[in-house]
Amino acid sequence: MNKRGLGRGLDALLGEASTAGETQTEIPIDQIEPNPRQPRKTFDVVALDELALSIKASGVIQPIVVRRGLAGRWQLIAGERRWRAARQAGLERIPAVVREATDSESLELALVENLLREDLNPMEEAEAYQQILGEFGWTVSIQDDLRANRLTMGHARALLALTSLADQMKLRDDILAQSWSVRATEEGVQKQRASPPPRRSAELSALEESLQRALLTRVRIVGNERRGRIEIVYATTDELNRLAAALGAQS
Repeated sequence: MNKRGLGRGLDALLGEASTAGETQTEIPIDQIEPNPRQPRKTFDVVALDELALSIKASGVIQPIVVRRGLAGRWQLIAGERRWRAARQAGLERIPAVVREATDSESLELALVENLLREDLNPMEEAEAYQQILGEFGWTVSIQDDLRANRLTMGHARALLALTSLADQMKLRDDILAQSWSVRATEEGVQKQRASPPPRRSAELSALEESLQRALLTRVRIVGNERRGRIEIVYATTDELNRLAAALGAQS
């Protein structure tokens, strides 16, 4: 996955306070805690000293981004370097944008900020991607789509609103087939959640989901227990070859 695979970019991710109903305020520095999901583990001491001197002279130009933590405290989403430098410069308060964010959104913001500013070393970058791909419930197929830039983080995050693997894979196929934007994906998620599921036996639904888990792609059983067909969906030649091998077909 390259840096463009994260989707919207830093300005869009950090600059939506007015449209999202977020507020900018000043927060006591000692009430802020680092983001435990921060991809960057090391901070350049010289660069931090230089930033602290700049903050002493001009203040904090760009606010940090935080979300509410426990016991009245705040947790950093983006801007740990500014927060550290401000604390080093002796500031008691720091300008901050307060944002409602899930764990996955918080990690994505931190990763985007560091990647676009080229602040991560290769190991930190790899570990951050692995954390995003493995921690938030995406199927192997969706993880592969993210790595190959067929889906962005915005697409994948929208799909998490669907709890059913079958629903996720159905919408994923629509995204790839119709080149949906993230907004179109979110609208598709809303429509799918509003649509009542068709009546079918629990056994047939369980079998369909078992086939999807086994083949790591969308499988649809059309019909009933006595008669029907099985549809297996693929989106790329590589995926077709993988399915053929899994089914024991000769190439």
